[in-house]
Amino acid sequence: MDEELDVVLGAVGPRLRAIRKRRDLTITDVAATTGISASTLSRLESGGRRPNLELLLPLARVYGVALDELVGAPQTGDPRVHFRPVRRHGMTHIPLSTRAGGVRAFKLIIPARQDDPDPKTHEGYEWLYVLDGRLRLVLGENDLVLGPGEAAEFDTHLPHWMASAGPGPAEILVLFGGQGERAHLRVRGR
Repeated sequence: MDEELDVVLGAVGPRLRAIRKRRDLTITDVAATTGISASTLSRLESGGRRPNLELLLPLARVYGVALDELVGAPQTGDPRVHFRPVRRHGMTHIPLSTRAGGVRAFKLIIPARQDDPDPKTHEGYEWLYVLDGRLRLVLGENDLVLGPGEAAEFDTHLPHWMASAGPGPAEILVLFGGQGERAHLRVRGR
């Protein structure tokens, strides 16, 4: 068992170096972001320091990868994704991505509301796509109804509110970037 553990831990350093280089970051960049000293990061990548959770958790956050990817954890063999729905503000949020930071994906099930719109603002950028039902989207001064196959994108600093516009719930896919990342970029043709 100790030999197997040594092999797994020995592979962590080169994996960390490869991920850092793919992200085009220097050890100094990572040290500034994580608070881990550059010398510790260097020793970790070269195998001179054994990895532990106190080092790997901040690195996983900065690199935007699961801890399993950093340590090369074996596949469990079960390809199913186990969603854990959360109810918030009367809506059911189903996370579709587990990546820390960056753009996150959700499925939302939004009930019809009888109350008056109460638009809110927050940090971020949102893209949504209506899967089923009809979505009422109040966005700034606009009061829109979107049907299946329609999409919208907006900066969440703009006051917004949403509810089902039909007798049943609306189901939508949402891509949300906490720091204002756009879901896609429009490119002009040549």
